Amino acid sequence: MFLGEAFRFSVQALRSNPVRSLLTGLGMVIGTASVILVVTISLTSRDYILEQVEGVGSNIIFAYYATAGPDTAIADGDYVKLADVDAMRQELSADIVAATGVMTNFDRMLIAGKQQDVKVIGTDAAYQSVRNIVSSSGRFMDDSDVTLRGKVALLTDKLAERLYGSRNAAVNQVIKLFGLRFTVIGTFHEKVETFGQSEVERDTILIPITVLKYFTALERIDPMYVQVRSSEDVDRVAMRVQEILEARHRPGARYHVDTLTAILNAVRNISLILSAVLVLVSAITLVISGIGIMNIMLVTVSERTREIGLRLAVGAAPRDILIQFLTEAIIVSLTGGVVGILVGVAIPLTVTAVADVKIPISLAAIAVAFGVSCTVGLVFGVLPAKRAARLDPTEALRYE
Repeated sequence: MFLGEAFRFSVQALRSNPVRSLLTGLGMVIGTASVILVVTISLTSRDYILEQVEGVGSNIIFAYYATAGPDTAIADGDYVKLADVDAMRQELSADIVAATGVMTNFDRMLIAGKQQDVKVIGTDAAYQSVRNIVSSSGRFMDDSDVTLRGKVALLTDKLAERLYGSRNAAVNQVIKLFGLRFTVIGTFHEKVETFGQSEVERDTILIPITVLKYFTALERIDPMYVQVRSSEDVDRVAMRVQEILEARHRPGARYHVDTLTAILNAVRNISLILSAVLVLVSAITLVISGIGIMNIMLVTVSERTREIGLRLAVGAAPRDILIQFLTEAIIVSLTGGVVGILVGVAIPLTVTAVADVKIPISLAAIAVAFGVSCTVGLVFGVLPAKRAARLDPTEALRYE
């Protein structure tokens, strides 16, 4: 029997029982779509979490003083200083993009008719790129603002809206901090939500660090950020940052030097394990669908025993019967697999179009789902096909 003839006979047999064929293939549709959707959901979740973590800053090292000294004078000397930030820029210039520091103080402002505390952060122009700060209106501070100790300030978007009704309205307004008048040059927000885990809070104002240091009792950088050029060099540069800080301060002073590498690796590992588990569950669905195909084909063999006996009696070889029934099983599984792939791809594409959310579609998942569909049809179609091919023509013609 030629494959074309086997295909034609198989299609005719499937069309003679459309409801049964549809329900048999439906399990394969669901299983195949599940594999693609599960991988898609896993990739989307992983990318979102990684984006949130990386959004805090790209290839970031952050360092801060850990242990106080025996008295205030020594403790003051142990704190990370502006000179330490400059030292990082000079000694690590070949390995880093930028280094910046943060000093923090508080003042009170009239907000919505009430005196309220606001957080005042002193920093420099590098802070924007290192911490992925987005300017919503106006501009960010530049090197001249820091060098010339300019009386300029930036407000968080939420603070600007509370004070002036909108972000744009806040630009060029004059506010009073520590008894001085500062001109608002812009508003800002963090690129990703850090849920209160960064130094930037809802009511936060940025001013040049060269100005804020005159309004703090002790010069203390907490934290210092260092942005490394290459992610492969983060751990090595972190060790150098530790060495430089310890060399510049009192022996025995302790400094925490941390990176996001461990968090990112943990997220990737968790995502990989979760994806493997979910794909395994989806694969079980495909196996169950294959068992369903096998059961239906066994029933079909029983129902068509006389037909099989007649074909064998007029000269069909057992191999022809085997090919026909195997072809039917493969057609059902492949059709279900193709429809399942279309469904599995259409759902994320629809969500992307409607919700304007970037959802990655894994070509590997599509290839695996299609390959499994072919395998399921072949493996679970063999038993019914062999059973049909082994029927005795005489006994088959007598079957009622």
